[in-house]
Amino acid sequence: MMDNLDHKDRIYFEVRDYECDMQGIVNNAVYQNYLEHARHQFIKSRGLDFAEITKQGIHLVLIKAELEYKRSLQSSDAFYIQTSIERISQLKLNFIQQVHRSDNDQVILSAKMTVTSTSKEGKPIIDHLVAS
Repeated sequence: MMDNLDHKDRIYFEVRDYECDMQGIVNNAVYQNYLEHARHQFIKSRGLDFAEITKQGIHLVLIKAELEYKRSLQSSDAFYIQTSIERISQLKLNFIQQVHRSDNDQVILSAKMTVTSTSKEGKPIIDHLVAS
């Protein structure tokens, strides 16, 4: 259960060469992988295991992704993702995420990722993440 929804976590990364496109910058789709990994780490830091949650029949489903690209990262750039969460309803919550350059804290991307939880049959359920 995530009681402290205002808590913010940081996870650190470094851009790998193969994540860049022909322009030499991180491909826009790669940021979604970074954000997803940060969300999983955020959940794990609360004592919940994404794989275990799924085994229990709770499927965390991304239903909306809002990304605002402000700047670009390049190969070998160090950066971090700051993640917090806000409750929308008993069935939905937003992961509020920002990608920052590590050397100057410059915001590279801002995201709001809306998730819900469903049974394996696709029916909405209240899970460990949104119960208070």
